[in-house]
Amino acid sequence: MQFKKIYLERLGVTIEWSAFLPEDKTAEWHVMLHLEPRSENFPGQYRRICQAEAHLLGMKDFEGAKPVFKRYFLSDATNQRPLMGEDATCTVSYIQQPPLDGSKVALWLYLQRGTEVIGAADRLCSTLVRHNGYEHLWTMGMTIGEGSSYSQTQTLLEDYEQLLEAGEMTLEDNCIRTWFFVRDVDTQYKGLVLARWENFAQHGLAPDTHYIASTGIGGNPVDPKSIIQLGCYALKGFKPEQQRYLYAASHLNRTAEYGVTFERGTLLQFGDRNHAIISGTASIDNKGEVMYVGDVEMQTRRMWENVGKLLEEADMTIDDAAHIIVYLRDGSDYETVSRMFREKYPNIPTVFTLAPVCRPAWLIEMECVAIKAAENDNFKDL
Repeated sequence: MQFKKIYLERLGVTIEWSAFLPEDKTAEWHVMLHLEPRSENFPGQYRRICQAEAHLLGMKDFEGAKPVFKRYFLSDATNQRPLMGEDATCTVSYIQQPPLDGSKVALWLYLQRGTEVIGAADRLCSTLVRHNGYEHLWTMGMTIGEGSSYSQTQTLLEDYEQLLEAGEMTLEDNCIRTWFFVRDVDTQYKGLVLARWENFAQHGLAPDTHYIASTGIGGNPVDPKSIIQLGCYALKGFKPEQQRYLYAASHLNRTAEYGVTFERGTLLQFGDRNHAIISGTASIDNKGEVMYVGDVEMQTRRMWENVGKLLEEADMTIDDAAHIIVYLRDGSDYETVSRMFREKYPNIPTVFTLAPVCRPAWLIEMECVAIKAAENDNFKDL
């Protein structure tokens, strides 16, 4: 893994990225763009981040790279999204999770080179990536504007399942990763959990089979009537043995023990590399109890320990992480937590957002993807 950071002084934008660049094979980049606020309104900040993205894609380092997905972290999604242009290059997520560096917008980009990337590939404007017999389907920003958190979750999952069926895929066999963003997570998360549990049970997803790697976190969709926003990644053309789940049982319990239905992490094995997809992870012990209530520094350290144990099961470490997203309940903890991350993981592209975790006592959560070279002779390269 290669890491790099540049500062575009004229634009006031810092770009940090990780790159996995095997010779003559699929290249991957995870990129975070951060803005200096400069006492500027949203249109000015958005213009600068777009110019920085264009600069990035014009760099020699990114020659031939194509966006697979984008996520905009916004400070006021309902008012800001109408001021942004349309983007048909890839699937895009717009979510109100304010960047904690004082800006109104931050951007996460995932790019590839050496694959066929098809933007707006279906009615939900998914990105379809084809290569070596695999089909990767990224579908971001799914919402509806009516109903409870329970009914919205039901409808969104059913709609997504219809999309998968049209592509000869199923939720249970092909969906690798989900994100559920929840408006007012302290009161609305319960409805999501129940609807997801019922839906998964209908598909044979249970504690003795498997669930799906996921993050369920606070975040406001653009439409004020939307309570839930769903994002998903599905994969077709792989062997079942290419996927296995990460548990870290010494440090974490099975999520079903406290009534939720997701996997702590998933390892995807390709011929030339492994991907470890780590779900939203917080300060929890192997009995499902919150650790270090009220202490954000100790919660951060336990969270790092838990993520490290999950990655250990994938024969990786945090040094293999391609990006990190950090969710904080209390924005006033940003200075403390960002300092801790800078000291421990100075090179990994990281964004810090204001987004309450699903239990009020959790002050912090993080997710990441790690990539490591491998020689899995029984599987096709990515």
